[in-house]
Amino acid sequence: MTEGRAGSRFSARWRILGWLMLSTALVLTAMVISVSSALQARAGHDANDDVAQEVAEFRQFAAEGVNPETARPFTAAEPMLDVFLRRQQPGQGEVLLGIVDGGRAVMSVRGADTPARAEHDVALDTDLLGSDDTSGVAQTPAGELRWAKAAIATDAGESGHLFVGNYTAPAYAEVASTTRLMAAASIGAVALTAILGWLIAGQILRPIRVMRLTAADISREDLTRRIPVQGNDDLADLAVEFNSMLDRLESAFATEQRFVDDAGHELRTPITIIRGHLELLGDDPLERRATLNLVTQELDRMSRIVTDLLALAKAERDDFIQIGGRVDVAELTLDIDAKVQQLAPRTWVLTHVADGPARIDAQRVTQAMLQLAQNATQHTDHGAEIRLSSYFAQDETGAPVVVFAVSDTGPGVPAAEASTIFERFARGTARRTVGEHSGAGLGLAIVRAIADGHNGSAFVDSTPGQGATFGIALPTREERI
Repeated sequence: MTEGRAGSRFSARWRILGWLMLSTALVLTAMVISVSSALQARAGHDANDDVAQEVAEFRQFAAEGVNPETARPFTAAEPMLDVFLRRQQPGQGEVLLGIVDGGRAVMSVRGADTPARAEHDVALDTDLLGSDDTSGVAQTPAGELRWAKAAIATDAGESGHLFVGNYTAPAYAEVASTTRLMAAASIGAVALTAILGWLIAGQILRPIRVMRLTAADISREDLTRRIPVQGNDDLADLAVEFNSMLDRLESAFATEQRFVDDAGHELRTPITIIRGHLELLGDDPLERRATLNLVTQELDRMSRIVTDLLALAKAERDDFIQIGGRVDVAELTLDIDAKVQQLAPRTWVLTHVADGPARIDAQRVTQAMLQLAQNATQHTDHGAEIRLSSYFAQDETGAPVVVFAVSDTGPGVPAAEASTIFERFARGTARRTVGEHSGAGLGLAIVRAIADGHNGSAFVDSTPGQGATFGIALPTREERI
């Protein structure tokens, strides 16, 4: 369902591409504007430099130059201007005029892209020549003109001017052409960015798309699909976490399904028994009392089965075992011994007490030992000896462990059953005490779950006919927990 969802209507791929193109376009636009402004400023600066350079060269020529016809310094303004101007090679948009006798033009030279004489003569005649300014910027029909003039005064009393002008329109036209070229290149760059961004965004978002498709294919009946993990980047970490979530979901659903299956399997029989007896319940008080007694026993058994199933279901959770500080094993052993005394009229013997601390869940260890003690009472007679013990030892790898054990003098466990007796609903064939009913086969499974939760193990050591020893071995070091 997509109704009512807030947020963008566009896919993540389009949003990534949009932001990428927007940022690229903004950067390129700013670059084009900045470069265009810089080129325009540089064109104006170069025009000023060219004008100033021509004026400086003329002043140096006027001070040091000689008339090629007389080989002597110039004595008249007109020959000086004529010789100087004939030697010039004006640049683009540049014009040089020689003026004598209050406005008579000696000659002019013009560079490429300089407007026709009539246009700039109009500007010169009207304002510039008669101005007292020696330089400036004028707006003419041919565009902006940056100009300067240098006065001439000879010993013979003649006067004149060298007028140097530079039309900036050609330079600005080149700037505009360069700007258009940069703009076209920027548009191409944005288009290329769009293509590459689309491909890259698709590649980056591919694991997320796989996650979406995987999530869409997952159902309660099939939680086995996983996302392939590639690389070591953030998306790979996301895939790992997504797979871990699927593992937890699969485990949770499996636990739930197992609980439902187990409950249905184990509760079917007592429910059938209760229903059958209630349907046949008569009016005889003795018969009714016997039926109610049987129903009560079956309800108690159902309650015990449900309790055990819930304990096994909790064993699948991470918080099933809760370890706080260090536990005094001796004190815990004595506490367990005091509690088992009330289970049945047996001869309870505490054979060994471990002395020292261990990092274990005291409540779960007590639950496991009580279960083992209850199991021992079901296979021993009234007054039989049952021994409890705790001690420190080493496992097969040499790591320190603390062992809690219960030993009985019952019929023992056949060797063929020793490897399966801790499984769910596994019932041993050993003789039970008179009056004891066969359980659901969940008690020892709970004991093993408690041991597994500590990263330890549950064990049985038995010789048929000579009793059995059940126990759990739990690691004591913090890093093993």
